[in-house]
Amino acid sequence: MNTEKKILIIDDEEDLCEILRYNLSNEGYLTETALSAEEALKKNPDGFDLLILDVMMGEMSGFRFADKLRKEMNSTVPVIFLTARDTENDLLTGFSLGADDYMTKPFSINELKARVKAVLNRTDQVSRKKNEKYEPEGIEFDDVRKKVLLEGLAVDLTKKEYELLLLIVNGNGKIFSREDILQRIWGDDVIVTDRTVDVNIARLRSKLGKFGQRIKNKTGYGYYFEM
Repeated sequence: MNTEKKILIIDDEEDLCEILRYNLSNEGYLTETALSAEEALKKNPDGFDLLILDVMMGEMSGFRFADKLRKEMNSTVPVIFLTARDTENDLLTGFSLGADDYMTKPFSINELKARVKAVLNRTDQVSRKKNEKYEPEGIEFDDVRKKVLLEGLAVDLTKKEYELLLLIVNGNGKIFSREDILQRIWGDDVIVTDRTVDVNIARLRSKLGKFGQRIKNKTGYGYYFEM
């Protein structure tokens, strides 16, 4: 059963909304409907696991709604577009707005159910990968207190040192270039140089003792953590 998955169906065709709601509910999904983009906005669309969104609606089209969702609300909720038109421009517009799938009316209910399942499965896989952590034996990250424990003993790290160590350890052997580290840890707000990375790595190695020896540098490429 899929009772933990919430789906919002947004379409100005009330009969179609009810048909989709009925069929997806029978699959175990928690479903709600909205007959306009404006109504959908009142339902906190970002709180759903998937949106099934009609392109051609009243004042606010599905495309405008998706654009607002992505740019103003910074939402990454998956979207399957429904449309009565199948032009290439519509298809490209949909995917440029972050669509996860695109179906042309009329469509098979069984095909829609299969695509819903596929999109939700992909989303789950991405989420698991994003949250997956690689904690080598003896090293533990306390995300609440933002501390690192080495064999049970807390190590005093600065905010940047903590973030840097977390990045390279969770890379599971991936090599991070200095430029990549600067972008991920310092961003575009602060003017820093490649030397900043080297200095922070040196401090980390010193504070981590024997574990610091596992922070390696591959000449010409960057830093990684030896698992």
